[in-house]
Amino acid sequence: MRPTARRYRRGVHRYRFLLSAQWIILTLVAIALIPTMIRLGFWQGHRYDERTARNNLVSEALHAKPVPVEQLSSPGHAVTRTEKYRTVTATGTFDTAKEEVVRRRTNSDGEVGFHVLTPFVLTDGKVLLVNRGWIPADGAQTAFPKIPAPPAGRTTVTGRLMADETTAASGIKNVQGLPDRQIMLINSAQQAHRLGAQVLGGYIEQTGPQTDSPEQISDPGSEDAPLNYAYMIQWWLFAAGVPVGWWFLLRREIRDQEEAAAAEAATDAQEKPEKPEETEPAAV
Repeated sequence: MRPTARRYRRGVHRYRFLLSAQWIILTLVAIALIPTMIRLGFWQGHRYDERTARNNLVSEALHAKPVPVEQLSSPGHAVTRTEKYRTVTATGTFDTAKEEVVRRRTNSDGEVGFHVLTPFVLTDGKVLLVNRGWIPADGAQTAFPKIPAPPAGRTTVTGRLMADETTAASGIKNVQGLPDRQIMLINSAQQAHRLGAQVLGGYIEQTGPQTDSPEQISDPGSEDAPLNYAYMIQWWLFAAGVPVGWWFLLRREIRDQEEAAAAEAATDAQEKPEKPEETEPAAV
């Protein structure tokens, strides 16, 4: 047999293990993982863009110049993404007789209590819903809690404009049959029906005048967009690492086979009996 043919046959035999079930499964898994990881990286990239856009939107809203609330909202209005978190002002009178509390709300320390929702009657008779802040749930939650009184008489409040709460957006189930003057979600349409008044769409989280009680709601935190960017890079590095890892496993398998073949050849050489030396016939 020609030397080239022998080398070719040795080379083919060297990679025959790739046809084993173990290596076929390993290769198919590696092929499937690469596009999957690339797609996951793109998904994390989209999440990074979305979170960055939301952070920018919230930051712009929080730093925008305060405007009268009726410039952004009206009865039946649905607060938009660009209007949410805008600082607004309103002048009117708190109606504590029709005050309600929102159940299962937490403060910045994670303590469970209530948010205080007080109708604020504007000078033109329309109503703005004001979330005055958080109070602890002392005692049984079936009883209406004791709530610190707001400023009496005509006053001006400032706050962050918020959209009506829904179960789909908040994940909070709108439980029925609650104790009197307790609700789960803040919804201006429902409040308009309850109050029999024109209620501006959405509500505000009061930021001024500042009070110690109720505990005013802190500014919204920014979403961790850089974490999604890091995950994007991580998934793409994993995708690049799959063929590299497959190649290293291949080289290790070949090396192990060569070492096993060399050890077997050495063992055969040791066990093979030596031929007796041939001697020349003695001269006559």
